[in-house]
Amino acid sequence: MTVKTIKVDFLARVEGEGAIKVVVRDGTVRSAEFRIFEPPRFFEALLHGRAFTEAPDITARICGICPVAYQMSAVHAMENALGVAVTGPLRDLRRLLYCGEWIESHTLHIYMLHAPDFLGYDGAIDMAGDHGDAVRRGLALKKVGNEILSLLGGREIHPVNVRVGGFYRAPRQRELEPLAERLKWAREAALETVRWVSTFDFPDVERDYELVALRHSSEYPLNEGRIVSSRGLDIAADEYEANFEEIHVERSTALHSRLRAGGSYLVGPLARYSLNFDRLSKLAQEAAREAGLGPRCGNPYRSIVVRAIETLYACDEALRIIHDYVEPDHPAIAAEPCAGAGYAATEAPRGLLFHRYRLDDDGTIAEARIVPPTSQNQASVEEDLTSIITRWIDLPDEALRHRCEQTVRNYDPCISCSTHLLRFEIDRG
Repeated sequence: MTVKTIKVDFLARVEGEGAIKVVVRDGTVRSAEFRIFEPPRFFEALLHGRAFTEAPDITARICGICPVAYQMSAVHAMENALGVAVTGPLRDLRRLLYCGEWIESHTLHIYMLHAPDFLGYDGAIDMAGDHGDAVRRGLALKKVGNEILSLLGGREIHPVNVRVGGFYRAPRQRELEPLAERLKWAREAALETVRWVSTFDFPDVERDYELVALRHSSEYPLNEGRIVSSRGLDIAADEYEANFEEIHVERSTALHSRLRAGGSYLVGPLARYSLNFDRLSKLAQEAAREAGLGPRCGNPYRSIVVRAIETLYACDEALRIIHDYVEPDHPAIAAEPCAGAGYAATEAPRGLLFHRYRLDDDGTIAEARIVPPTSQNQASVEEDLTSIITRWIDLPDEALRHRCEQTVRNYDPCISCSTHLLRFEIDRG
């Protein structure tokens, strides 16, 4: 029996600390493990005993790339517990803030992390030598997303202007007008991004995932909606734990999620797009068709195209919100402390993000639970690895290693809440 081991100790273009181990015996994949070994960060424990008003600022520190997702999920859950409904301009501003995060996060992934896989470079710096205009476009596009976060959130990283009930300060219309001019350029840059990534060479792969995402009655989901799946699930956020569960596996410091009825599922851009194509703007739908996509996409390698389409949508939606914006009378709605439980799910750039809190009478957080997208996708990552290695098992080890790395980067995984070290090992014994 031939024994062969391949290791990659440091995988660039992801964030956090994790590993892959693949075991092959007699030409058959026996196991494919996505190992997460980064130390736990205990954010749920940090929330215990803190006032409900502190949750947005604490949860924003979970991630420097998608802090808005954690803030929005936290404030929605707190408002659910306290019986507060945020509507009108304040709701629009929250949606605008989320658009900013989608623009900066998706653009970072597309240009800096994932495109080098398709174009044959070790990283974006190497790629810039031959594709300088594209890299500059990506950096400028990301900057527009950051400008939205800075204006509405008070700063680009870990925003401080979000509060339960709304914002500490709402922008004036005149402050949004220069941003609209930048977004007009960004929308064209996003459209060019869709066209650019659609020319990449994609492996011909189609997976039959159970797709899970929010779905709203009238808009592409960001902050709100019911949790639906491609196989008939349709529930409110407070029913999440009755339908999904987390389990501990020895190889991972992150919990693995699965359906209580059995089986893995996929969250993220492919799921959102396939379950909500009809909610995209006309411009985004046309761009998707031009890029060769139908109303559903099951090819994980084309997720980079779907992210580009969502970036285009976010620019389009941000412009719509700014055009229709009416300054609110007050930046926030009063939220009085009381005992209760609150639930919320929003769509982080990488997929569904669930929060649940239990509050005491004085509004102190007695219990907190946060389920990030990557923990929900870990089982799908492993299934993808098994599938692609089985298909390309005769590739030379270096080519197979690259394919496995690319497969993981399809998910833009967050290990700390995204990833940047990954070990790969394949045992062909």
